[in-house]
Amino acid sequence: MTNDNDTAALAAELIRMAEEDHAAAPTANSADFAEQLAWRRLTARHGDRLDQIMDAHGWPTAELVGDEAARGAWLIAQHADRQLDVQRRALRLLEQAVAAGAASPRELAFLRDRTLVNEGREQIYGTQIAGVEEGSPVPWPCEDPGRMDALRAEAGIEPFDTYVARFATT
Repeated sequence: MTNDNDTAALAAELIRMAEEDHAAAPTANSADFAEQLAWRRLTARHGDRLDQIMDAHGWPTAELVGDEAARGAWLIAQHADRQLDVQRRALRLLEQAVAAGAASPRELAFLRDRTLVNEGREQIYGTQIAGVEEGSPVPWPCEDPGRMDALRAEAGIEPFDTYVARFATT
């Protein structure tokens, strides 16, 4: 059983980790290898901690830790790219939380795509961008591009063209 103090501490920890993640994210693809390494260490440390949190609590839902901390847990899972076991586990638990109405279908769609891409498979919702070529975003391959916008709408995600326009550099 978790008491209110433990829950508040857990929420604060998830928020702090998400803030650290957000602040360090620009270094993920830095030309400076030391910055890349620092990013990898940070996301690995956070992934390890999220795994411990999932051991103790299952998926940290908004009901348990509040909206901001629950979103932080999702961000940590998203960025656990080198810990596919943690990402897969988070995906399973988040699926259960969404089915119970306790988590966001949008976040589930993003995590599903991220996990699929990390497994070397085609994404479903088109949420993962491989890079930008000549100012235009290039998404990772999608399983069924013709159904993508309908699936995105079901998950509460804006149309693909609107989404990728945010990544354009021209």
